[in-house]
Amino acid sequence: MLKKYLIISTANDLVRIAPEKIVYISSDGNYSNLMQTDNEMRMVTYQLGKIEGMINDQLGKNDFIRIGKSLIINRSYIYYINVQSQKLILSDNLRFTHTVSASREALKSLKELVEKEVIE
Repeated sequence: MLKKYLIISTANDLVRIAPEKIVYISSDGNYSNLMQTDNEMRMVTYQLGKIEGMINDQLGKNDFIRIGKSLIINRSYIYYINVQSQKLILSDNLRFTHTVSASREALKSLKELVEKEVIE
């Protein structure tokens, strides 16, 4: 079986990355920042909604979750959620830890989704 990659291509460049190497993607106006497991940040010239569409089209059912307006996370790296302080920590418990913030509503929904997955 062929390994799937996310391919983000523009007029000037191309990023080809394995999904498990993506920790999160954050919105930055008309751009998006892709944080990788090696702690490298890659800026791409697409809005987050376009990146979300690429993920769905290229990877199908996947481990990525849209959190609010400005963040897509890799659910594999969810380590800690604090709704009250609007804090989300993404980590592999080995090489990297990234703290991001999101709205209380988005984190509450994420927390409920993760809790539901444990039950199923």
